[in-house]
Amino acid sequence: VRFNVDIYAHITIDAFRCITCCDKPCLYVCPVKNYVLCDEGVTLSWQGCLECGACRISCPEGAICWKYPRGGFGVCFRYG
Repeated sequence: VRFNVDIYAHITIDAFRCITCCDKPCLYVCPVKNYVLCDEGVTLSWQGCLECGACRISCPEGAICWKYPRGGFGVCFRYG
């Protein structure tokens, strides 16, 4: 697996919508645990994202805006 990290995030969280979510399934469905609950709410470390989209699908509030990284950036499986 190869990561070519972009300086621009391909995932953003709408904090206002996120605050209204009680269950916060993004904390549990992300296979690499990129979402962490802190005092300010949910924080995200998008640099290690595997681009599976599970967070976006599981978010009941629609607070996660997820798109593919720009061309040449992101994760490459079976690289080399």
